[in-house]
Amino acid sequence: MPKAQVSVPLDIADIRVLGTEITKSGDVIITIESTKSETICRRCGKVVRKLHGHDAWVKVRYLPVFGRPTYLHYRPKRYQCQECEGKPTTTEVLEWHAANSPHATAYDEYLLLQLVNATIEDVSIKEQLPYDCVLGALERQVRAEVDWMRFTKIGVMGVDEIALKKGHRDFVVIVTGHLANGRVAILGVLPDRQKDTLIEFLRSIPERLKKTIQTVCSDMYEGFIEAVRQELTGVQIVIDRFHVTRAYRGGVDEMRKVELRRLKAELDEDEYKDLKGSMWACRKKREELRNEERRVLRKLFQHAPKLKLAYDLQEQLTAIFDALISRPTAMIKIRAWIKRVQRSGLKCFDAFLKTLEYWWEEILNYFVQRRNSGFVEGFNNKIKVLKRRCYGLYNLKHLFQRIYLDLEGYRLFI
Repeated sequence: MPKAQVSVPLDIADIRVLGTEITKSGDVIITIESTKSETICRRCGKVVRKLHGHDAWVKVRYLPVFGRPTYLHYRPKRYQCQECEGKPTTTEVLEWHAANSPHATAYDEYLLLQLVNATIEDVSIKEQLPYDCVLGALERQVRAEVDWMRFTKIGVMGVDEIALKKGHRDFVVIVTGHLANGRVAILGVLPDRQKDTLIEFLRSIPERLKKTIQTVCSDMYEGFIEAVRQELTGVQIVIDRFHVTRAYRGGVDEMRKVELRRLKAELDEDEYKDLKGSMWACRKKREELRNEERRVLRKLFQHAPKLKLAYDLQEQLTAIFDALISRPTAMIKIRAWIKRVQRSGLKCFDAFLKTLEYWWEEILNYFVQRRNSGFVEGFNNKIKVLKRRCYGLYNLKHLFQRIYLDLEGYRLFI
């Protein structure tokens, strides 16, 4: 009894199907030929139509049919140019298959879709392909550097560093763009955080796009700031609020450690146990505290009134940054806060006050449009997940490609 059959379109233009077969191993082999009658001469660039013969048979992997591995089998045509000296021959160029690739372009894109949020090893196993074949698809289809033609406007740029190896200070710089539609785009992965390296990257940005960069968000690394000042004149530089917050809260946290060491020596064991959990309570915003944490803080502040004063000043500055106020208003409020700190006699904010004075303009710029590197920090977390998933990514070219694929893959290859 004959088996039921269906017809499946190949969705490839300019070919004719000559035959199909299923091998003993279950692979589908589709023999085809090109119906094109011309190509472009590799030497002079003119159209040539004189058929000279065929190359050897080629078998390339195509999209699976009903779960079966599928291959296209064909002989590329060769054409001879009658106008070039020596009448050289040229193999036809096919839109659906890149020369020397073991895969049709459609199968490469299929592999990239499987690779989004997965590892090369995972896809290699699922598709029963060598590791290098999956990696080859990535390298053929995804650029290793930004394609500036994709952008009409950047708007907000973020510059931050990440460590490729935890604890090794092996830093690379991630440059991102926060686009008008809310998407985050990867713009660059730089090999180090030297000022000259960032300058070289900024100079590579086309002038038409440089004019669209309104804000650059960064941490307090002077090399980044100086590079931006030099190459992107007129751009507003914003010191990221996260780094500002960490600076002033860090001083209070150090004071808490000193006070707890003092109290451990002065209080009896039961009293000191009542202060358990004060670390996280002291690091939280007041409105985020649970009842138990409020109780612990009250107990702690009874024994350490200066720490309570520092905590209150910390929360006052946080409230200023949380408030929807203008830059001039913020400047007045922060200056008043500085005077309160100076009158308090506390030393835990000394380092932060110097930082505040040095980066005064860049910190206040936050209040213009409340720009921050939140999108950068969230993006960095995504990169950390990617590194863990891939058990480390130390090749910067592959790092850029994998970041790009995780960001854009579903939109491009779905």
